[in-house]
Amino acid sequence: MNRLKERYQKEIVPALVKQLGLTNIMQVPRLQKVVVNIGMGEALDNPKAIDAAVADVTAITGQKPVVTKATKSIANFKLREGRLIGVKVTLRGEKMWSFVDRLVNIVLPRVRDFRGVSPEAFDGRGNYTLGLKEQLIFPEIEYDKIDKVRGLEITFVTNAPTDDQSYMFLEMLGMPFRKG
Repeated sequence: MNRLKERYQKEIVPALVKQLGLTNIMQVPRLQKVVVNIGMGEALDNPKAIDAAVADVTAITGQKPVVTKATKSIANFKLREGRLIGVKVTLRGEKMWSFVDRLVNIVLPRVRDFRGVSPEAFDGRGNYTLGLKEQLIFPEIEYDKIDKVRGLEITFVTNAPTDDQSYMFLEMLGMPFRKG
């Protein structure tokens, strides 16, 4: 069993029940899934870029991503419906817990000039999205093998009813939020 999941069950759940004044253990906020996404405008000009992004996301998450297609045509962006424009992967279960553990304890501390992640990126329904400027901060990515530095988004989907509860939950998981 993953050490972060074990810590969640043994320490975080009882602490959240006490702190939030919950009556039922099933009301405690929990992580439902983590979605890792790379949107790629450059894929319109360079179709090979999708393959590189698929390789990067597979290395980072340990799971093969789905290639996303444009749902609408947008003339200003020279985008047609059905063109490949990104990759995403949804992590659940053990892979999700091990990914979050690695992200919080290994990856985020490697970011240059890191002062914490923004506490303002909640969506109003308890979900949190974290944007990273480059994929190089993951230890699985080899510097010599990348063709271009790409950013990615990581979305934490929780069942917390409010942003405040989600903030407390993610902070207890070890998410380094910026203070002040």
